[in-house]
Amino acid sequence: MPKAETALSQSADDIADIQNSPDSRNLTIDKVGVKDVRHPVRIQDRSGNEQHTVATFNMYVELPDNFKGTHMSRFVEILSNHEREISVRSFRAMLQETCEHLDAGTGHIEMTFPFFLEKTAPITGVKSLMDYQVTLIGEIAGNTVSTEVRVVVPVTSLCPCSKKISEYGAHNQRSHVTISIKASAFIWIEEIIDIVEKEASCELYGLLKRPDEKYVTEKAYDNPKFVEDLVRDVAGQLNQDERINGYVVEAENFESIHNHSAYAQITFTRDN
Repeated sequence: MPKAETALSQSADDIADIQNSPDSRNLTIDKVGVKDVRHPVRIQDRSGNEQHTVATFNMYVELPDNFKGTHMSRFVEILSNHEREISVRSFRAMLQETCEHLDAGTGHIEMTFPFFLEKTAPITGVKSLMDYQVTLIGEIAGNTVSTEVRVVVPVTSLCPCSKKISEYGAHNQRSHVTISIKASAFIWIEEIIDIVEKEASCELYGLLKRPDEKYVTEKAYDNPKFVEDLVRDVAGQLNQDERINGYVVEAENFESIHNHSAYAQITFTRDN
């Protein structure tokens, strides 16, 4: 029998499983798995519509010290079994499935995707799409499941110092405000975006006409914010939401007059 036919005739049980062989180094691996796997997903927005987008997955499990390796193909198999039915609601079930399929005590999944909102320009009313980067992070250990949502919201910030000392305007820049939230109840992605955009010097739009550009420029000028102001004002709003158990608020200003960024962060955990 030719070698090719011999190989095809072998069953899975006949092929050596090196990953399952023992390891004698006595070192547990905290996370082992796959990164940057792209897969289509469905995301429901606050209006009740579904967005069809593509997410990037990082999937890991803990590997006990007595096993040489994990079965990398099983991570991709889990995604493939869901076909296009992956959603926020099925995310927790995927965590459980990952541990079961890989015989692991702990599992970790990160799902990052672009989330789109239709926005209306403030003066002309012209509509356009604005995109935001969202990441769902889930961990499971035994029967305990914890999830976190992270949203990156681009906004405009205008420097209060520049406005105070300058006769001809003030420098402004695009800023990224990143919020990571652990909550006891469901929170819409749009709710997080709303909080950040209301506390910025001005929100961003995908499309602006000249009257809109005049409006957003003047609005930012009337509402100057340091990077410190951004994180404090956003954190103040989050503190009022009893659903939120903890958060990290970060702001990075991509400075227009410096070759570096300005950065600030606030971390909070609610006392039980």
